[in-house]
Amino acid sequence: MKVERVLNNNAVISTKEKQEVIIIGRGIAFNKRVGDDINEQLIDKIFTLENEDTMKKFKTLIADLPIEYMDISEKIIAYAKIKLGKKLNERIYIHLTDHIHFAIERYKNNLPIKNGLLWETKQLYKEEYEIGLEALNMICDQFGIILPEDEAGFLALHIVNAELNEEMPVVKNMTKVMQEILTIVRYHFKLEFNEHSLTFYRFVTHLKFFAQRLVKGNHYNSTADDDLYHVIKVKYPVAHKCSQKIKKFIEGSYTYELTDEEMIYLTIHIERVVKNNNNR
Repeated sequence: MKVERVLNNNAVISTKEKQEVIIIGRGIAFNKRVGDDINEQLIDKIFTLENEDTMKKFKTLIADLPIEYMDISEKIIAYAKIKLGKKLNERIYIHLTDHIHFAIERYKNNLPIKNGLLWETKQLYKEEYEIGLEALNMICDQFGIILPEDEAGFLALHIVNAELNEEMPVVKNMTKVMQEILTIVRYHFKLEFNEHSLTFYRFVTHLKFFAQRLVKGNHYNSTADDDLYHVIKVKYPVAHKCSQKIKKFIEGSYTYELTDEEMIYLTIHIERVVKNNNNR
């Protein structure tokens, strides 16, 4: 492969299998010019981003930041993919790297930012939050800096963004909706959730995708029949009453009308999570 453009001393643009790539390696561009061969022994990472706009932003980011930030970001993303067993939107390479750089700069200048969604993030995105905590350990090992717990929450939300293929404002609004619904259920039944239970995990997962539809204004195309909805109402009257309270709140606060099918699933999940709590 040959150098097509030098981004900085540690990054160049080249072509591999007829596709533009960014090649990272310490000192890989030292004394290199366009057309020179790339020393493959110095290559640490080759990035191939399919989205043209993402690739453009990534080039700008790499050109502006030291290689250490790209290195730690790539390690965290690789760890997250293994732990979650999921593909992550490639935009995370931009957003996470930029955030880590900004967080470290704020730390050095004694300008901490409180995470207003930290409690919700810990409750609703447990796996991602655990990854965020491990990311803080990785950052400490590499930079000798102990970032506050708030940053684990911020990093977790970036991972959620990449999982759901959404931007940060959408995920923040989703988190707010999810927490509002959980609060309604909590007060309706006067209970504290068993947050380690499988039923709670399933309920939160259901709420995550419901909130995503709500925030984006994508209404669910219901296929449920009236008979099934009636059966659920009769079988789980208390849980259904709570679902009606949620429906009224959502319609009043977000002008989003829940379909019968959404009400069926919501009622079933509420019944299960409450039953699980009562059996503890």
